[in-house]
Amino acid sequence: MTKAGSRLLNSARQAAAIARGEAEPARLYVPAEIDVKAIRTRVGVSQDDFASEFGFTVNQIKDWEQNRTRPLGGVRAYLILIDRQTDVVRQMLSEIRATLRDEQQHDGRMAV
Repeated sequence: MTKAGSRLLNSARQAAAIARGEAEPARLYVPAEIDVKAIRTRVGVSQDDFASEFGFTVNQIKDWEQNRTRPLGGVRAYLILIDRQTDVVRQMLSEIRATLRDEQQHDGRMAV
C-alpha cells in the first residue's frame, strides 16, 4: 500500500473512533481576524489602488475595513498571502496579466 493510502486509512480509523466517542477530535486553530486596513497601509496604497491591484472591489475593501463584513475562505487566505509575501503576489499577478495580454493579442491576430 502507498503512503497516501496508509494515511487515508489511518484518518478513516481516527474519524470512526471520534464518531464512536473513543477519541477526541483535534482542535482547530483559527487565526485572529484579518486587519485589512493594516495590510493595505503596510502595502502603502489607497483603497482604490489596493482593490485594483489585487482584484477586489472598493466596496469589499471598505466593508472589511469598517467591519461591516469580513473576508472568508479563499479571500482570507489570499489576504494573508498579500500581507506576508506582497512582492511575490505582485510579481505573480504581473506575470499573469502579461500572459493574458499576450493571449488576447495572439487571439486578435488569429481572427484577422
